Amino acid sequence: MVGEIVSRLENRGLTLVALKMMEVERSLAEKHYSAHTDKPFFSSLIEYITSGPVVAMVWEGPQAIRAVRTLIGSTDPLEAAPGSIRGDYALNIEKNLVHGADGPESARREISLFFSDGEMINRS
Repeated sequence: MVGEIVSRLENRGLTLVALKMMEVERSLAEKHYSAHTDKPFFSSLIEYITSGPVVAMVWEGPQAIRAVRTLIGSTDPLEAAPGSIRGDYALNIEKNLVHGADGPESARREISLFFSDGEMINRS
């Protein structure tokens, strides 16, 4: 599904500036999902993201966050629009194929967790 997801984002007009496949350690997962620490689904988020390889990516472009979140679709895949990634490829709210930051501040925080400056292409 990685190629399909990359294709959809590229076809939307976004530019890929960083990509790596990795295994997410528990400590990184806990930092990544720290906003959800007190929620009942926190443990299942940690368990899922650490259960296998993850392909972390950074995308740029006009209105990139909004464009990515629209293309990803609603968090609940059963409510996600057909044509969105979650609408087309998911059935389970806790086992999403994709994650997207919800704003510039969280994007900066999440990018810094997964990438160093030297791992991203400088497009500026």
